[in-house]
Amino acid sequence: MAIEDNPGSRTSYGEELRRRRETAGFTQEELSARAIMSRTHIAHIEAGRRRPSLEDARRLDQVLTTGGVFENFLPTQGEGRVAEHFAEALELERQATVIREYAPKLVPGVLQTEAYAREVLQSGFPPKTDEERDRLVVTRLDRARILDNFASPVAWYLLDEAVLRRPVGGPAVMCEQLCHIAELGERRRIRVHVLPLSVGLHALLEGFVSLMWFEDLPPVAYVEGLKTGRVLELPSVVRECQAVYDHAMGDALSHGKSLALIRSVAEDYEHEAQQ
Repeated sequence: MAIEDNPGSRTSYGEELRRRRETAGFTQEELSARAIMSRTHIAHIEAGRRRPSLEDARRLDQVLTTGGVFENFLPTQGEGRVAEHFAEALELERQATVIREYAPKLVPGVLQTEAYAREVLQSGFPPKTDEERDRLVVTRLDRARILDNFASPVAWYLLDEAVLRRPVGGPAVMCEQLCHIAELGERRRIRVHVLPLSVGLHALLEGFVSLMWFEDLPPVAYVEGLKTGRVLELPSVVRECQAVYDHAMGDALSHGKSLALIRSVAEDYEHEAQQ
């Protein structure tokens, strides 16, 4: 079945890529060299386990001279509910057995309360309609369902202290949000570590990173900036991201001290809200 018949299916997309590659006479290794992609990534796309990025699809079209087939029929994520650059990372997040994430400015999406998520999602530019915002809030809250299973994924969150101090939505919203994080940590569903502002410069200061491990796939790293995001799969790059994360973790407070700080800041917000 060609991908034109079922553009939302990663399986049919992978089958079409394999067919076109073999028709062109390329091995996976040869296609990877020409399209500037890892052979492993191509193998996972062909097997339906991974979703190619927009840049990947364009390079595949160029190398295989397919006239935009792979760009135009990228597997969809349903009604455009997430940014294109985040769509692949979202799928990987659902499959991960271990997640270790660093957040420099905002509470990670999986940990956000409804009120906090609503404030974040309505603050962007260009402005969103109420309907668009509400759809995004539902999608963001749905991400938190990966924490319903106590055992998997094993989830660690490294938070810059700025995340706690930035009053998104005001003191009442922040109090609820920080209490939610503390409760997840106290129930041992997540481990949380805070990087104090007093540390000054640290290894992860440049921005957000999410490290993910899987049962039967190699680990990946996802990095994100303004209107951009990229899944990194090259083993040497992923290992470097892991090493940087570990280095920053060495400057963080312990899990217990982090929970105590989060509770303390939440109490400050509570007092401010009451006033």
